[in-house]
Amino acid sequence: MSETTSLSVEESTALITRNLEEVIGAEEIPALLAQGLPLRHYIGLEISGKLHLGTGLMCMQKVRDLQRAGVHCIIFLADWHTWINDKLGGDRERIKRVAVGYFKEGLKASLAALGGKPEALEFVLGSELYHHNDAYWETLIEVSKNTTLNRIMRSISIMGRSEGESIDFAKLIYPPMQVADIFILRANIAQGGMDQRKAHVIARDVANMLTVAPLRDSTGKVIKPIALHHHLLLGLDKPPQWPVDAEKLRELRTAMKMSKSKPRSAIFIHDTPDEIRAKMRKAFCPPPSDGLDFNPVLDWAEHLIFRNGQTLFVARTPENGGNIEFESYEALTAAYSDGSLHPMDLKNAMSEALIALLEPVRKHFGDHAEIKAMWAELEAML
Repeated sequence: MSETTSLSVEESTALITRNLEEVIGAEEIPALLAQGLPLRHYIGLEISGKLHLGTGLMCMQKVRDLQRAGVHCIIFLADWHTWINDKLGGDRERIKRVAVGYFKEGLKASLAALGGKPEALEFVLGSELYHHNDAYWETLIEVSKNTTLNRIMRSISIMGRSEGESIDFAKLIYPPMQVADIFILRANIAQGGMDQRKAHVIARDVANMLTVAPLRDSTGKVIKPIALHHHLLLGLDKPPQWPVDAEKLRELRTAMKMSKSKPRSAIFIHDTPDEIRAKMRKAFCPPPSDGLDFNPVLDWAEHLIFRNGQTLFVARTPENGGNIEFESYEALTAAYSDGSLHPMDLKNAMSEALIALLEPVRKHFGDHAEIKAMWAELEAML
């Protein structure tokens, strides 16, 4: 069932679609809401290491919005996909233990910190969904029969792999499994970063060809899943190419995203205040003369502070201009562009804003010995 809501169709649509890089099928949302169809959402997450802000905050911001719009939200703990993609040493029992322990608790704490309702989340473990589930495996075959090998080969980028990369055959099963997940979970809305776009487009393309587990509206008509693509936060490191080649923007943006495999580029949801300050001090923050598009500190301010309805307070000595509070991203970038805001003042302000935002998450881990032990176990694995 959907969460209860008294919002209008227009208000719910605005919540579902706001602050996203792309919505595929946006025009279909109002009609589904008008039907009173209980909308179900899904986001699938690999269990690949410590939770950083890109997963803990960026993903959960949209989950919070969807909850407020009355959508039932499902977090799919993709342990089989993690195994296929060689994460956590490919140890299936370890992957499952981390999924239902550390990962689940970290996502709940992140959602709570953003004002969402973790108690309303549904968590589904891949192993449990697939076990003795003939309809899932039948749907996987149907998806595969309606997708070409060339298209699957082009879709391996959803695993963080490059087209043309030498891979084992199991990785070709990953994209159609991801598509089958959407239909078996009866998800009207599939969420992911822009790097998941190819799988979501396949899901929409095969939707009308499925017979085992098609999605239907309240009249019984077969419908397509709507795809929501949130922003991929930039990592704190300098881009691999600088200045950025305009002809490779999409490719480079994906390469520049925050990654747990590059710890210096990421802040994790339970990092200490000192760790956050140290990482932010070393963050790549180019001068305004180099442009604003690939500045990770500004990127985080826009997507983690202002898009959460917060302001950014900059503490400065009177000699350096005194304290100032920015109420919009536009005001912040104007001050940065004209040189009245120094890069180090921006970094310090972002450090303190993130420390405050993540305080409930740190408390959640600190107050629960068993959760902290899960985190320690994961640290030892990496």
